[in-house]
Parts: sequence; C-alpha cells; structure tokens
Amino acid sequence: MKQLILVRHGKSSWENNLPDEKRPLKKRAYNDAAVVLKTFKEFVSGNLTLWSSPAVRAHTTAKLFKEELQIPDDRFTVKKDLYTFDENQLLSVIKSCPNEIEKLMVFGHNPAMTGVLNRLGDKPLDNLPTTGLCVIDFDCDSWRDLKTGKTLLQLFPKNLR
Repeated sequence: MKQLILVRHGKSSWENNLPDEKRPLKKRAYNDAAVVLKTFKEFVSGNLTLWSSPAVRAHTTAKLFKEELQIPDDRFTVKKDLYTFDENQLLSVIKSCPNEIEKLMVFGHNPAMTGVLNRLGDKPLDNLPTTGLCVIDFDCDSWRDLKTGKTLLQLFPKNLR
C-alpha cells in the first residue's frame, strides 16, 4: 500500500514586488495550517515523508506541518522539481519516490496539485484551495505503478473554521 497526501501551499502575499518563488505566506495561511493540522493529526498514523517545493510559500507551509507533526529532518526534503504548475511533471516527481517510503506528503502548487488529485483520486475537485489537503490510498507496492486510488480525506480550511 502507498499513501499520497497532497497539500497546496498556504495563501501567499502579493504585497511586495517579489519574484513568484519568493512570495511569503499571508497571516491567514498560518491560521489555515493550524485548523487543517488539528483535524489531520487525528487521522494520520505511521511514518510520513515530506517533500516540498522550494518556493517560500510552499516551503514555509511544509515547515509548519513538519514541526506540528514532529517529522524528523531525515524525512523532510526540498525538491526543486516540485516548483511546477504542470501536473505531468508533478506526477513524475511523485512516481520517483523510493518504494521503501509508504506515506508521502507533497507540498506544491496549483494547477498541478488539483490536476494530480483528479487524475489519481476517486473524488474529483474543481480546485484544491490554499492549505487544502487530500489523502489518497493506493493498492500497489511501487510509486511507479500509481493508478487510480481511493480518496480517504479532503480537508479545506474554510470547512474547518
């Protein structure tokens, strides 16, 4: 069995004239992460491995989850290829996951995140919102072999406030 947890980065700020990958989180994003984490912590079990886009908004969101879920440093990786808006590229990175990892949590960007969850999950969404989280289980032993899985959980900040 493999489990994929997709998390779209928190709400980012457009206040400063910064390049896209340097945009920070808005204050709201920290509150959104807290409400999603409160519910997710009741659901999660086992060893999670976290991969994050290097973009500031995704990396900061991932670090909030890492701290709250007490993920050790050796199971937290920033991958430059996750800074993508293309679902095929995102899926390719996910499929490159070593098979000894059973639960992978990925922090990234739309429209790639929504595209991948609609391709792999069985509960389609129009849009994965910022700090939205989706858990999909797969009945396979290799990340390379991911096909349609079962969507177990969708958490969106607006539904948890």
